[in-house]
Amino acid sequence: MSHKRIPKRKAAIAAGSVVALGAAAILLPHANASQGGSSTDAAPRTMKATDASDLASQLQSLLGQAFAGSYYDAAAKQLVVNVIPGDNNNVVVQAKKAGAKVREVSNSLAALKTGAQTLKAKATIPGTAWAVDPKTNKLAVSADSTVTGADWNRLTSTVKSLGDGMATVKRSSGTFKTLVSGGDAIFSQVQGGTVRCSLGFNVKASDGSPAFLTAGHCGVAAKQWSDSETGQPIATVDQATFPGNGDFSLIKYDDPNTQAPSEVNTGEGQPVQITQAADATVGEQVFRMGSTTGLHDGTVTGLDATVNFQSETDPNGVDTVTGLIQTDVCAEAGDSGGSLFTQDGSAVGMTSGGSGDCTSGGETFFQPVTAALQATGATLGDGGAGAAGQAGSADPSASASDAAGGGDAVGGGGTADPSATASDGTGDQSGAGAGDQSGAGTGDQSGTGTGDQSGAGAGDGSSSLTGTN
Repeated sequence: MSHKRIPKRKAAIAAGSVVALGAAAILLPHANASQGGSSTDAAPRTMKATDASDLASQLQSLLGQAFAGSYYDAAAKQLVVNVIPGDNNNVVVQAKKAGAKVREVSNSLAALKTGAQTLKAKATIPGTAWAVDPKTNKLAVSADSTVTGADWNRLTSTVKSLGDGMATVKRSSGTFKTLVSGGDAIFSQVQGGTVRCSLGFNVKASDGSPAFLTAGHCGVAAKQWSDSETGQPIATVDQATFPGNGDFSLIKYDDPNTQAPSEVNTGEGQPVQITQAADATVGEQVFRMGSTTGLHDGTVTGLDATVNFQSETDPNGVDTVTGLIQTDVCAEAGDSGGSLFTQDGSAVGMTSGGSGDCTSGGETFFQPVTAALQATGATLGDGGAGAAGQAGSADPSASASDAAGGGDAVGGGGTADPSATASDGTGDQSGAGAGDQSGAGTGDQSGTGTGDQSGAGAGDGSSSLTGTN
């Protein structure tokens, strides 16, 4: 039986397709093998970030309650493991022999998680976020520009109540919003306009049918999705989580014979094969593809982050999302829902939201791919979450509007009127700007529709074409 392919114009929606402005070669895996002595050497050994992530997982089991987090030192190419001082000399020696750099810290993971629970109970304020920062061994608390007055006092007093050395507070530029990121644009027609998002990663659903992952707020916004703004639906939401414990959707292709290659098409005929799903490691370099801002790279800065977005349906409410990856990768409106991945082809996350932009800076949060796969029962590629993906490449002749149409689940990525108010509901410059779930379009589910051109996202400000962030 012949397999049906998505129209050539869309080139079989590859995971995270977008024109990469000549950066494809930067992302292709190259020699970077682990180095260092044997497993009996006590000196830290050099390794790749993916190897550091694997080793960290093993050492967490080995160290037990003595384990207080870990991060990847990109400059030294070493895994740094935090331990709580105590009667654990034997396991610490084993950790050193395994190649990790071990350092003693004062805050246990249990204490940090208790602190996060206190923040959740007393300071769940729209525009705030927090995550464990293993580099400082503290909770890193962020507040956007909307957190002022009594809310700011409430946040800072709660942080102070945690005790000295437990948390830090910083301001984030812009406003925390759900974004829409990454790859080929996907569209849905809803009452009042068009919702536009981006495809994250192609997967196989638990029943073997072809599907893809994207942001959960996309799946909540609309049920059926097309690969063109005016085209017929080609995929239907199977599962969607937002808000709550994650921001992810599993959307199944309607045609069971649809080819869904496991790759990120960086343009110019050089797709990066996605061969596995990997947990993020603090300190590792990651790449994001965005239809609005193109290719950007940055660093993972925190894990298990909690973000409190302004509610989409209740002006006085808050949409809290937990379990996210915190990064300094920049993003803007039109960049959410799509691929966050590593140089060696590991799928790491899908853009959820953040604050700032690629000019002024900020921070962006991502839904972990591993958690989304576990929750939905889906797998990457033909053989599951560690197997090589199905071959396939995007049409190199695809235009930016075809291959990277972008997708703001919040009503499209365009440049909105910076003076627009909540009642203005300005639209996307591509004409898809109605129906923004986060308030960028006239068909906003919450009915508020803002036209904030800063979107959300985080900015290191670099073009990320050299991969040196």
